[in-house]
Amino acid sequence: MIPNIGIPELILILVVALIIFGPGKLPDVGKSLGKTIREFRKSSSEISSDIMEAKVKDVEEIKSEPKAIDSGKIEYHSDEDDGMKGEVTKG
Repeated sequence: MIPNIGIPELILILVVALIIFGPGKLPDVGKSLGKTIREFRKSSSEISSDIMEAKVKDVEEIKSEPKAIDSGKIEYHSDEDDGMKGEVTKG
């Protein structure tokens, strides 16, 4: 987990970044970091929405299966009389 970063720690990070990258490149580094974070958030939200859509689709499919069985759309065919083996087909 990331610990809480206070004002002194933030200033130290900015000073180190200023020393490493220099005053000319620091705005470019911040801009590219912001774009990277934005793209990561966008991708994460798209993946989350895709997962939720798949879950909703699965739940709707499960809810519709009993209706299909009751209405005769799904049939059970067995070649043997023991009732243990057979085939389920959607009609």
